[in-house]
Amino acid sequence: MAEKTVSKHLINLEKQFAATDPVLQKAAKVFQELDQLEFDMGLLDSEETTARKCSWWPLISTLGGYSPAKSEFIKQYLGVNPHTTRHKFTVLQYTPQTNTATLPGSALDADHRLPFYQIGREIDQLVSGESAKLNSYLELLTVNSPMLKNKLVIDTAVLNPATESPVTALLRKHVIDISDLVLVFTDLFEADADIIGDTVANIVNQQDTNKFLFVIDHSEISLDPLKRQDIAASWQRRLAEFGIHTGQFLVLSQGGDTGLIDQRVHNLTNDRSYRILANLEKSIRNVEDVVLHEVEEAIRAWKERSNATTLIILGFVIMLVLFAEIAGGVLDLLFNPLIGPIVVLASIAILTPIHLMITRFHGKLIIDQLHKRQKQLNLSEDLAGLFEKSMGFWRMLLPINSPVGKNKKTRRKLQAMIEQTKDLVQALNDQYSHTQLQDFRAQLEGYSLGE
Repeated sequence: MAEKTVSKHLINLEKQFAATDPVLQKAAKVFQELDQLEFDMGLLDSEETTARKCSWWPLISTLGGYSPAKSEFIKQYLGVNPHTTRHKFTVLQYTPQTNTATLPGSALDADHRLPFYQIGREIDQLVSGESAKLNSYLELLTVNSPMLKNKLVIDTAVLNPATESPVTALLRKHVIDISDLVLVFTDLFEADADIIGDTVANIVNQQDTNKFLFVIDHSEISLDPLKRQDIAASWQRRLAEFGIHTGQFLVLSQGGDTGLIDQRVHNLTNDRSYRILANLEKSIRNVEDVVLHEVEEAIRAWKERSNATTLIILGFVIMLVLFAEIAGGVLDLLFNPLIGPIVVLASIAILTPIHLMITRFHGKLIIDQLHKRQKQLNLSEDLAGLFEKSMGFWRMLLPINSPVGKNKKTRRKLQAMIEQTKDLVQALNDQYSHTQLQDFRAQLEGYSLGE
């Protein structure tokens, strides 16, 4: 069994979290075990890693309608005006440089450390060739704001009937899926019902993830706490009509408190850790539930097609033998104790390589289908690689439908990795509780000092 080269990405992640986050450092080790398993099965190249499936940055995103509320909030919260393009999805990243730099969307598609990595493949699945226009949908801005240190902000394109398309809907769903905190500005719900339908559905589907903070913008006026509560309650009832029943509410007012956002941002590292561990467990389970299942179905189809083709050829040969029997009594030779066995062995010697040629031919067709299927499922695992590894000599001849690696040993390894992941979630729970206790003690000390 060949030892897989540890991905440079994983090495850098382990170094990054060695001193700051032992849970994520151990998670990187589990990703390494998963990489080795997938490498042994032909699913992963030597330099690749399953850890690239998710962003390791804490992610905040914003959703809003066509009013300036969202852009004004970003400007005030970051302390700078990033000048985002309203019809694009903009990733805001910290830079120590004083000048803001704008990079094209292709920079996001090519960099596995950032959101939207290889998003072009998903776009092409939706609209063929549309990834060529990636820069018209995405951009990356580097901004000198301390609020962006160690995190990323994704400012989504405004919901505008003139620019809304299947691609922008896909990108908006992708942002909601990968974010740890989503600031939803309520002007979103004042747009046309047909335009916001997909976005509302995505929020409803994920409303129990505790990632949504609904922002009601009244920053132009001053409101007392009681009035803010009334406004929040009113919006809570209104959103219930859309099927949204959970999530926190913040009313922005002149000189109002943004402490709720500060608190959520403070917890982003924990939110990010839970998201990564959830992605890790999903990746582990997908090996058996998705990858092995897809390849097993492909092998079954391959065997059926190969055997059917061979039987057709064999039937043609039998017909020739019958015609020969009618013409000259050839069947008597098969019952000859000397000639009969020789004829049978010769037939096997001829039909076996023919069957192997047929199976290889159908195998190539199945491999092409698996490449397409891999793109459809947006998998990083090489389904065709596992299929080819399952095309051994004896597997071509014998009725073996399970792919290489589908056995009790692999199942035990996968189960052990799932248990490790659950242990890490428990460790994160303990770490989070300890941090909360420390914060509570610090607050008590602050009150004592104030007295």
